[in-house]
Amino acid sequence: MSKHASLVHARDMRGPVPAPAPKLEVADLLVAYLEQLGVDYVFGVPGGAIEPIYNALARSARRGGPRPVVARHEAGAAFMADGYTRETGKLGVCCATSGPGATNLITGVACAYDNGIPMLVLTGQPVLPAFGKRALQESACTGVNTLAMFRHCTRYNSLVSHPEQMEAKLTAALMCAMRSPRGPVHLSIPLDILRSAVPQSATSYDLRRLLQPAPMIDETAVELLAREVRQAKHIVMLVGGWCGEAAGAILQFAAQTGARIVATPDGKGLVSPRHPLFRGVFGFAGHASADAALRDKSVDLILAVGTSMGEWTSAGWSDSLLNSRLIHIDECEDHFARSPMAKLHVRGRILTVFERLGERVRELQPAQGAAAAAGEQDAALEAELAGEEKRDSDAVPILPQRLMRDLGRLFPPSTRFLADAGNSVAWAIHCLRPQDRRMSERRLPGERKSTSGRRKTDGGWLRVTMDFAPMGWAIGGAVGTALGNPEVPVVCITGDGSMLMNGQELSVAVAENLTVIYIVLNDAALGMVKHGQRLAGAERIAHSLPRTDFAALARALGADAFTVRRPDELGALDMTAICSRKGPTLIDVHIDGEEVPPMNLRMRALGTLL
Repeated sequence: MSKHASLVHARDMRGPVPAPAPKLEVADLLVAYLEQLGVDYVFGVPGGAIEPIYNALARSARRGGPRPVVARHEAGAAFMADGYTRETGKLGVCCATSGPGATNLITGVACAYDNGIPMLVLTGQPVLPAFGKRALQESACTGVNTLAMFRHCTRYNSLVSHPEQMEAKLTAALMCAMRSPRGPVHLSIPLDILRSAVPQSATSYDLRRLLQPAPMIDETAVELLAREVRQAKHIVMLVGGWCGEAAGAILQFAAQTGARIVATPDGKGLVSPRHPLFRGVFGFAGHASADAALRDKSVDLILAVGTSMGEWTSAGWSDSLLNSRLIHIDECEDHFARSPMAKLHVRGRILTVFERLGERVRELQPAQGAAAAAGEQDAALEAELAGEEKRDSDAVPILPQRLMRDLGRLFPPSTRFLADAGNSVAWAIHCLRPQDRRMSERRLPGERKSTSGRRKTDGGWLRVTMDFAPMGWAIGGAVGTALGNPEVPVVCITGDGSMLMNGQELSVAVAENLTVIYIVLNDAALGMVKHGQRLAGAERIAHSLPRTDFAALARALGADAFTVRRPDELGALDMTAICSRKGPTLIDVHIDGEEVPPMNLRMRALGTLL
């Protein structure tokens, strides 16, 4: 046997040479950290500059880790990440390719920024050696500078220019996203960096430990707050949208002290409309009963909790709230800039503040007359809900007030409602009132207990956007909500204008078999524009839309769909079957477009109300 043959024979005796271990890339490291945090989905639209992220997600999905959800437009991906975070309390993640993919994300990211939603935003770039050579969709500092664009709507914003930066910049970004003031963070990563090899040991840090919520609190301020509460005879609490995890403790405090409760528009979903101490919504589309509760001369203490004091949440900076009786309690110090007249600012994690406060005022008895609160609440609120005759009207086309009443009655208690910008949110804030909503320290039906160690972000039964308020947010947000909790129905209340702008995301609900019910308020108009022009005495122009068959569009996309023109047609639908179906349903509701939504606050802020 030749020497060469004997060597071959010896190799054969050893068996096959083991395959080399698969190379790990920076993109795999990124996805490994998402998996460590319990992230389930990455919402986005793929492209060449982020191909390694999708390769890493494919490998991740095969082992049961995070997987991609393909949006139909990048703004929809950001809206989905927003909805997912509100439902689960986990980090929302969205991604887009360089150039126009990144710019398409910006509206959704800006919405998350203004609403304090933690989000990781990932965008791609061409390979570093191509910078400055007008590479396709180049959009870093040497092209159309998307990095500069994101600077104004993120809490952290950076280009990853070396593989060794990835872990440090990702950690810094996520700490900014998840700590007050919370919001979206952005990393832009060139293609060659994403492809770069990393050591097999992968993750170096335990981000779950780093991102644990800290019981941050100003003990001196809490002691001063407790003293004010002990001395007060009549308290009103304004519950804002940032109170999510503390809602149970806040309601317990209200029961302990007999404090009346009003809510901001984004805080409405955290309190049962039938709570005996509830006096309605204060702010945009709110109730006179809420304003009256704050203006009551006998009230000597107002506690505003977890609210930004913006236009919609302060009723246009109303002096019924912003006065010397006010104490502002918030985790975000930025919010205090709009309440300088308050007698006290209490900064800290709201749940911790109310736990400490409860310990200090445990001896208090509810204020005199609190036992009569239930009857007082019914008398105050029933008169505010647009009039009994309109809520019960059988008129054709359907009155929006009647539609909101029926939606509250037809869907089960576990339903998550999302209301879109425009008339949809105005009617929902003012009129939507679920028939059976028992809020307590217990979880809502269908709500899963968080086992991640993360702060649970309870969005409540109604979710809306404040301040930035883009049309179509709820259409994508409903997809993210349903993916975050597929055990409950999700209802998106949207308008025909929003549906024409972002309705393509319905196709994602079809692809993912999600129980999302889209209620389209169809009045062939940009309704808030139309009514705003009338209320202002402006030219009546540029608000009309062609009458569109949204049921036909939904069926073309693969959804079930119905057209409703009369109140009895809505009541005749089998909502049990619709809420059990694994797939979306669209209900195209022809409403009376002549009904003026409760939008006077907005007109006053614009200075155009006649």
